[in-house]
Amino acid sequence: MLARALLLLALLTASHAKEQSTTAAPSDVYRSVVRIEAAVQIPDYTTPWNSGRFTGGIGTGFLIGKNRFLTNAHVVSNASRLLITVHGSPRKYPARVKHIAHDCDLALVEVEDFSDFDRFPVFSIGDVPSLESQVRVIGYPIGGERLSVTRGVVSRIDFSSYSHSRADQHLIVQIDAAINPGNSGGPVVQDSKVVGVAFQGLRQADNTGYIIPTPVVRRFLKDIEDGNYDHYVDLGVSTFPLFNPAMRRALKLPDDGIGVLTTNVTPTGSCDGILQPGDVLVRIDNHDIDSAGQILLDGEKVDLNEVVERKFAGDTVSLRWRSGDDWHNRDITLKALSPSRMYAIQYEKKPRYIVFAGLVLQPLDTNLFASAKLDDVNVRRLYSDYLPKGLFTKRQDIVLLTRVESDPINSQLADFAGLAIDKINGTTVKSLRHAHELLHPASPPEFHVIELFGANRPIILPSAEIAAANQRVSATYAIERLSNLED
Repeated sequence: MLARALLLLALLTASHAKEQSTTAAPSDVYRSVVRIEAAVQIPDYTTPWNSGRFTGGIGTGFLIGKNRFLTNAHVVSNASRLLITVHGSPRKYPARVKHIAHDCDLALVEVEDFSDFDRFPVFSIGDVPSLESQVRVIGYPIGGERLSVTRGVVSRIDFSSYSHSRADQHLIVQIDAAINPGNSGGPVVQDSKVVGVAFQGLRQADNTGYIIPTPVVRRFLKDIEDGNYDHYVDLGVSTFPLFNPAMRRALKLPDDGIGVLTTNVTPTGSCDGILQPGDVLVRIDNHDIDSAGQILLDGEKVDLNEVVERKFAGDTVSLRWRSGDDWHNRDITLKALSPSRMYAIQYEKKPRYIVFAGLVLQPLDTNLFASAKLDDVNVRRLYSDYLPKGLFTKRQDIVLLTRVESDPINSQLADFAGLAIDKINGTTVKSLRHAHELLHPASPPEFHVIELFGANRPIILPSAEIAAANQRVSATYAIERLSNLED
């Protein structure tokens, strides 16, 4: 009896020890999920000479390698100071951004002194979680300073918008767990591996959150291996679904649910001079493109651009399409389409501007659109046509007259605010820097003549009075610098 009792005690002790070691592992990993505090300065695009307002925010990050904390770009954007806190510790570690990718909302952060983190466990990157599988979301959401762990089920895998830049679409995974402010940048874990990064929620629905899946994470980490982030490449093609049976018959297509119509090819893009509007695209890298513009990839239906998403500048993609009655097969060399960034919110950049005799000139971009009331039809047309119609090939910037700071030299000109500038002194304005050169020539004309889109008359300013007007405006409105031409 005594022997049996001792054996039972030994078994219970071993079981308890095993249970303790099992429960200790998650808490050990939790040390590697850090709280990120950011002091942020947001640029002022309304009065661009001002420094902007200061604010702050909380986010989450996690350790993926030696002094490599992965988080969201929107957690650390425009940050003037970063502090990292470890779970269960009051100490705050100064940190800095090492790499940031606003187009996919990811960033790598490093601390100034990593010695205290040397023995911390490192998260490994897994695969895309399958539908209906369960995941854990770890982070520091609003409502407390301690770590929070919630569970959710994968409910959708899609190709959709990333709200941080307002212009980019990538693969996303939807889960039925809320992603609250503070959760952003935290690991989403399944089977002890990270299967995504928490990054945004959906205000219109309860308990709906989105995570950045690992193909996007792996691409970001691959891109920065050379020390720089080079952005995504772009096919430079807009397509239209071919569901309509009558349209398919008109295009002489079989009723097989394959193919999409090319509606626009971006000038200077990857497919410029190769594809034409009206061509029918049917295959990309040996994946059939269905009539909704989707392909079967890794067992899931995703947008055809997901193939391009996983490639880099200089890589090729194989296309098959029909142009008229002829079929074509060709490898396309991919490249980034930098003018498309005009449609994305920019970060870590000071607003560019010119103040000239009280007239405030700024380049049109999404930051300005989000800050100023721009309701002129010509401005909206220039904005929407900038990329698809290739306006960027002639005008690097669309320059706007955004404000008129009142001065005797510019009386009765306030109604011109919000219009786009076409020419200065008879020369088409190509960029903000070009506008500055035209307004400050070596030999000024007697009058500066500024022509605007949609205006019934030009703005005319006497050159001899400009210097005095600039001094008055600078003093009256506390404008230390009359121009900033650099990003």
